[in-house]
Amino acid sequence: MHTNPEGPGTDRPRRPRARVLRSSWTPGALPRPAAPVGPVLVSVTDFRPDRISDLPGVHRAARTLAARWTELEGAYGMWLWTRQPGRRVGSVAVWRDEAALRAFVGWPPHVAIMRAYHGRGSLASTTWQAETYDPAAIWTHAHSILSRPRA
Repeated sequence: MHTNPEGPGTDRPRRPRARVLRSSWTPGALPRPAAPVGPVLVSVTDFRPDRISDLPGVHRAARTLAARWTELEGAYGMWLWTRQPGRRVGSVAVWRDEAALRAFVGWPPHVAIMRAYHGRGSLASTTWQAETYDPAAIWTHAHSILSRPRA
């Protein structure tokens, strides 16, 4: 048993601190702008599979979509992420606008993956409009969302 340095009466095992790990940036069809561009739409997905045995398949499916990201008109790029521990995975994507995100949602490879994993976990998502295309600021905001416990 770990002893908690907070003092007597707190000798219970400490939970490991959750960490959000991300992939390298995957560029989309839109080139990285040389000057500030904005506003942009950011989408964050957060999938929690019911069974840990589904994680390898989820990872393969995500990498397959990432390999084709340059096909997505209106996509600046994205990161894949995982929260350790916690069995949570997802993406943070940066889009030109709402229409580009809607096109992705209806994209046949994305639809196929959503059908394959429908009912095999819980999915949460959020979007917001960032003032400018600033990957560092976008990731910082997304990380703050992903670091919170999910109900």
